[in-house]
Amino acid sequence: MSTTRPISPGSPEPSGASGVPEGGEAVPSTEGRPEDRQVRRLSLDGRSGVVPLARDFARQALYAWGWLPAATADQRAAAEDVLLVVSELVTNACLHAEGPDELWLGCDKKVIRIEVSDRGTGRPAPRTPHRAGRPGGHGMFIVQRLCLDWGVVRTAGTAGKTVWAELGAPA
Repeated sequence: MSTTRPISPGSPEPSGASGVPEGGEAVPSTEGRPEDRQVRRLSLDGRSGVVPLARDFARQALYAWGWLPAATADQRAAAEDVLLVVSELVTNACLHAEGPDELWLGCDKKVIRIEVSDRGTGRPAPRTPHRAGRPGGHGMFIVQRLCLDWGVVRTAGTAGKTVWAELGAPA
């Protein structure tokens, strides 16, 4: 089952996918991140419907960066994995950290990096042991399984954290 909405090539994309939606912006590379990385940032602070908003924003970035439309099944699967990880990280911030503040996406030729910032104090971790038949509690397990790496960064002197995950670019 596809986790993305079907969009026929050449048709207008939802939510202004050829541009950046209100509250989102394409930004130049930031200090400390690779120079050749393309970056997009979306403020989610105080907004409602943040999970579909974040997925649509990520889908727009994937179109802009050439991940979509996908030419092969592997490329389509890679794009769907990115959208699923975005959904899981934003949902986690909604459920466990008073909601997300910002979604940051960065892409270079080999890796896409997803960062979700929030003001929560907890530290996300996959439930151990993972029980596939139980409802809920699968988000970070999914992130761990799909990503090359993931982690949590805290900024000294401020409340909250940034949960990040990296996925490989499609072949």
